[in-house]
Amino acid sequence: MATQGGSKIAVIAAIAGNLIIAITKFIAAAITGSSAMISEGIHSVVDTGNGLLVLLGMRQAQKQADETHPFGYGKSLYYWTHIVAVSIFGIGGGMSLYEGIAHIRHVAPGTPMGDPTAAYLVLGIALLVEGGSFSVAIRQFLQAKGEMGAWEYIRHSKDPSLYTVVLEDSAAMLGLVFAFLGIFLGHLLNNPYLDGLASIAIGLLLMSVAGVLASRTMGLLLGEGVSPDELRDIWTRVESDPAVERAGLILTMYMGPHDLLVNMGVCFVPGTTAEEMHGAIRRIEADLKGAYPEINRVYIEAESLPAEGAPASCRL
Repeated sequence: MATQGGSKIAVIAAIAGNLIIAITKFIAAAITGSSAMISEGIHSVVDTGNGLLVLLGMRQAQKQADETHPFGYGKSLYYWTHIVAVSIFGIGGGMSLYEGIAHIRHVAPGTPMGDPTAAYLVLGIALLVEGGSFSVAIRQFLQAKGEMGAWEYIRHSKDPSLYTVVLEDSAAMLGLVFAFLGIFLGHLLNNPYLDGLASIAIGLLLMSVAGVLASRTMGLLLGEGVSPDELRDIWTRVESDPAVERAGLILTMYMGPHDLLVNMGVCFVPGTTAEEMHGAIRRIEADLKGAYPEINRVYIEAESLPAEGAPASCRL
């Protein structure tokens, strides 16, 4: 699991890089009139704003629980990351798609094409800056995922801040390639339509990234729990306690990237006294929190002790 410090470093590096790149791209777009450069400028502006939203979510998620939010504000990060996905789809992808289609519709065959030198220069600068931001993010990402595959980590991670930056930076790098190909091939073949097609490709790329992010953050907002393997491990740990006869239903939910709620029913061995029951509950809590540091709350519903002389039963 990525530390929040590592995620924050990656987000700040991405914001700084995208802001610099956005300014240079719009300057190049003004000089060359390139539709692909306008789309790339929009892309970088959206990424800058999205980075700020992720930072806002990270900051709000650290707020302490209060009377109105007794389980804390951890899901704030999930909410703002979902807004980022909507922003990438609607503003970044939608405007790039619109710009590309508008360019193709209004450009005339044989339209003189401007000097692409400024665009090539800016694309080169953008590639260097974006590459620096991407290298910071990918270092943190590789450290966080460990032996897991990249897609496996994205599917299972409960901290979307880091992989959001990695996906955005990956799309930005690929978008630069699309913009370069659109401008280069357009001038090489004297075909102004290719510039618009590059803009459309950038828009579709951004919409695809937005779809992945929206899918993951929706699951987190709705209340994802631990994986089936982790649930089985929790079950085994609970039932391994000598005072436990068997565990009932175990419910888990992530209230934030590093805040896991565990709720369960437990049937204790017949004859277990109240004092022994309390000791077992403390042991179970300590064992689970030692194995899963993200667990902050464990709620155990115990089977009521039978009346004296009554047959012991467990109805879980």
